[in-house]
Amino acid sequence: MARVYLETSFVSACVTTRASVRSVYEREASLAWWNHDAGEHDLFVSLEVLTEPSHPQYPRSDEALRFVNGVPVIPVTDAMVEFAALLVERKVMPHPVAGDALHVAAAAIAQMQYLLTWNVRHLANPNKVLHLNAVCMENGYIAPSIVRPDDLREMDR
Repeated sequence: MARVYLETSFVSACVTTRASVRSVYEREASLAWWNHDAGEHDLFVSLEVLTEPSHPQYPRSDEALRFVNGVPVIPVTDAMVEFAALLVERKVMPHPVAGDALHVAAAAIAQMQYLLTWNVRHLANPNKVLHLNAVCMENGYIAPSIVRPDDLREMDR
């Protein structure tokens, strides 16, 4: 069983009511993975995944938090915050240290094989893979494979 970190955009996609073509596709692909493939993996979220939906302007925050209720929560450690800051400093991830950088740091330090996301700009971005792998390796970590749910579903077959 692979260890999979569920990033906030995955959780949001599962509970969205947006009707755009992209939102509907992301919701359907996320729920297909959740309903058919998630059981084949050990799933985790970090405290950051629970913190982001707590902001007042976050859409469907109650539904998002209920969706991941019962998924084991990785505490955010000082080492994760420091590594996230290094990822920002080395321009692997954008500012701020919270958010994307902290998700990647948490997944790397907690030894996740996959980080599941819809964020293709900053996370599931093929142009960042080599840079992320190098910075992780230099610091004694193995970078998680950052994938979209539809891609992981194909890999699970």
